[in-house]
Amino acid sequence: MFDSFIQLVREIYHTEEFIPLHEPRFVGNEKQYLLDVVDSTYVSSVGPYVDQFEAKIAEYCGVKRAVATVNGTAALHMALLLAGVKPGEQVITQAVSFVATANAITYCGAEPVFVDVECNRLGLSPLALGEFLAEFAEFRDGAVWNKLNGKRIAACLPMHTFGHPCDIEAILQICDLYQLPVIEDAAEALGSTWHGKHCGSFGLLGALSFNGNKIITTGGGGMILTNDEKLAQQAKHLTTTAKIAHPWQFIHDQLGFNYRLPNLNAALGLAQLEQLPAFLENKRALAQRYINWARQKHVEILVEPFGAHSNYWLNALLFKDKVECDLFLGASNHNGIMTRPLWELLCNLPMYKHCQTDGLQNSHAVVARLVNIPSSVVQ
Repeated sequence: MFDSFIQLVREIYHTEEFIPLHEPRFVGNEKQYLLDVVDSTYVSSVGPYVDQFEAKIAEYCGVKRAVATVNGTAALHMALLLAGVKPGEQVITQAVSFVATANAITYCGAEPVFVDVECNRLGLSPLALGEFLAEFAEFRDGAVWNKLNGKRIAACLPMHTFGHPCDIEAILQICDLYQLPVIEDAAEALGSTWHGKHCGSFGLLGALSFNGNKIITTGGGGMILTNDEKLAQQAKHLTTTAKIAHPWQFIHDQLGFNYRLPNLNAALGLAQLEQLPAFLENKRALAQRYINWARQKHVEILVEPFGAHSNYWLNALLFKDKVECDLFLGASNHNGIMTRPLWELLCNLPMYKHCQTDGLQNSHAVVARLVNIPSSVVQ
């Protein structure tokens, strides 16, 4: 099985050299737009490419406004602040995620509560969420409070893991019952849809990432998505150090953040966005080759849920146990093919070990079995 996988990947990428997990592809107008920015001298956080990139992302994702940020973590942090998360409060999220999800909560002075995921998509489980809230949530003074520790539950932050949409509509229904705002961590899910609607466009706010390993990249960058014009205006203001517009004076009316995306990065992102439809088609064809191989070898592979159209950002195999998983990781990496295990569960990291969980049965089961495999756009 290991040898056939190595042979398959080398056939797909047509090389005997090292094959990374996910590398960017620059085959469009990237150089032209970057040179245009350099010639204009508007390389920082003011410039036409920032405005164009925001407008094009908003149009593509089907939201009224998009506000660019310096990275995806900044987008999450700002979205949580705009949703009203305050120090000493709690935000429900999942332990199966990149550390930025929990870090953004902590930047607000709040703490994460980790609830289990669904096995077939690795997104927050509506069943687990409903059970947790039924056991621990109580309404008091117009808000939801945690009966275990007396802290206010301020929001819910589900993630669309590896580009596969979580059951966001079911999550929204549950959160509506408890009057909890939903912020979507769609960092990995640009181009993914659930019942025809783009990930990141369902909740009060959503966050995208354009890191170097994402489906399109700005080098480093993120985006806040929302249909609330007032929240979008606040996002723009706060991410620009809360500076009041003036021809020459520097007046800031509240604590702000230097979170704006430079024009240079936005130019790269705009050129990448032009290629996104082709990238998506390419990655779905790649995923199908992996799916066909996995079925032949009787290996479980993560596929898009019924009703979803996934971007297949990172393909994932699920082995029968940790032993087989480790053998596969060793064989593939030893042969110059980068594979990696699932992130360490966030509840196991030293700064989050104290956080409340619901037991995370599915999360603990999957972390020992999952391996991500090379998923770059095939040239």
